[in-house]
Amino acid sequence: MTKKIVFLDVDGTLCDDAGNVPESARQAITAAHKKGHEFFLCTGRSKAEITEDVLALPLSGMIGAGGGYCEVHDEVILHKVFEKEALLRLIDFLKANQIEYYLESNQGLFASTNLRNRLIEIVLAGEPVESEAGKQRVQTIQWFLDLLIEDEAKIDYDDVNKVSFINHSIPYEQVHDQYHEQFQMIRSTVPVFGKDSGEIGIKNIHKKTAIDFLLNHLGIDNKDALAFGDGHNDVEMFEAVATGIAMGNACEQLLAVADEVTARPEDGGIAQALQKHGLV
Repeated sequence: MTKKIVFLDVDGTLCDDAGNVPESARQAITAAHKKGHEFFLCTGRSKAEITEDVLALPLSGMIGAGGGYCEVHDEVILHKVFEKEALLRLIDFLKANQIEYYLESNQGLFASTNLRNRLIEIVLAGEPVESEAGKQRVQTIQWFLDLLIEDEAKIDYDDVNKVSFINHSIPYEQVHDQYHEQFQMIRSTVPVFGKDSGEIGIKNIHKKTAIDFLLNHLGIDNKDALAFGDGHNDVEMFEAVATGIAMGNACEQLLAVADEVTARPEDGGIAQALQKHGLV
């Protein structure tokens, strides 16, 4: 069988709602890898956000920051970053509008002053933090809270590849209208962040541009490429491959362009599709 290249979105695709890789996916990916097929993450997350659970998979590399970063066999082949002065002006805008944010780079995730407290408030949804239910809710995001760096002195503003913002102050459209000509703007793919939150990346950089670059680097035709996704930021990813496979929990926008639909992550969706295509 011809070797296939498989691109995996992370949140809601490779990982379930709790952020864990289902055992069915782990076993299927490992089995397919042993048959010579290669797997790459293709995620909005930056490298610093990739958990050990995910990195334990037999991966050949990753596309991160929504297409701004690309690594193949431990070699960085693409890394797009913000122009420093433009980034600083963006940060001033977010602060002025009381929008919490985190700067994403390979060195870490750098949080705005009140981001940690805001995230805890959101996930608690009115539940007292000291209650058993409150503790359990906070625990679901503790892995992410542990990644946040809250010392501005440690930020290298020349090495930021994406900005994610958690916004409950002004309409998303106001942020979009202000910056869509300068940056790549998308609504947040994390529902709990709220409908007015979003992600800001390098202009004209997305998952398709990165996949095209990676496949060209490897000398592989996209007819031998598959992708799994669930969110609206995966639409471009599906345009870059021969077969786009939407998870059962995918948004309507992605389902409309998917070639196939499989089950949800926790119901064995990735394993079922890999078996269907003969990769396992």
